[in-house]
Amino acid sequence: MATASAVSGQGWGSRIFSRWSPSQLVVPTFLIAWSLLVIVPLLVIVLFSFLQVRSYRVVYEPTLATWVSLIESGRWIAAVRTLRIGITMTVIELLLAFPFALWLAKGCKSKSAKAFIITLLTIPFFLDASSRIIVWRSILGTNGIVNTVLQYLGLVDEPISWLLYSEFAVHFGMLGTYFPTMVFPIFMIMVLIDDDYLQASSDLGASPAQTLLYVILPMSLPGIVAGIVFTLVPLMAAFVEPQMLGGGFVNLLGMSVNSALQQLKYPTAAALSTVVVALLGLCLAVLILVTRKRFDMSTMFQAIHR
Repeated sequence: MATASAVSGQGWGSRIFSRWSPSQLVVPTFLIAWSLLVIVPLLVIVLFSFLQVRSYRVVYEPTLATWVSLIESGRWIAAVRTLRIGITMTVIELLLAFPFALWLAKGCKSKSAKAFIITLLTIPFFLDASSRIIVWRSILGTNGIVNTVLQYLGLVDEPISWLLYSEFAVHFGMLGTYFPTMVFPIFMIMVLIDDDYLQASSDLGASPAQTLLYVILPMSLPGIVAGIVFTLVPLMAAFVEPQMLGGGFVNLLGMSVNSALQQLKYPTAAALSTVVVALLGLCLAVLILVTRKRFDMSTMFQAIHR
């Protein structure tokens, strides 16, 4: 009987491996591993948000007390502020990164200069965020370099207080941090655009603005979409910039999550994290719907394939 079971088991396994080649097993294996490493923890976080803490201990009884406390405490204001700042910074980064990436990909002819600029753009990835952000305190503070120069030139009579510990300071601090995450995807896709397309557009009588609008922009859309995703996602969870440059006046969800974890309020941190994930899902869904109306996301890369 045991021998028959073993034989049947070997036959079942051999049938699977004979039907599926190693290359065909890669995708199912990846999906299973992805579900275990990403999807399952997200589901656990959502379920954890329906618990509560009593005497610094998690009580494993389903309840809505955590969500009710979030609403009553006004934490939803931080969610709205986070969404507003995240979208605003993403738009600003896109408006700055697109022309810069276009110049870097098509306008900069020196390979050494291009390599040097790309190296400079990677610097934020090698430095700790706190060490980069704290420098702006001495620059934007009331006794900082900016206010000192403005007063010396007679442009202001007293220091400008809103340069630091304000939403302006938070926006300014985020500008350099997330600029590379927007530039690199757009630059990498623009490099793949053949110059013959641009020359053909010019030969057909198109102006530079028409070439940009009808040739470069549609072909750059994959990089734009990737840049928006890679920039918006970390912006929604940012807490270093608002903590160090906001001075406690610009409370975002990332700061609230960090504060809840320090206070051992794990269900509260889980609920706030769930809000972040939900807002990101909503933004990405809107992005897909908007781009799908004009472009087919599944065939966008075929436009730059020669």
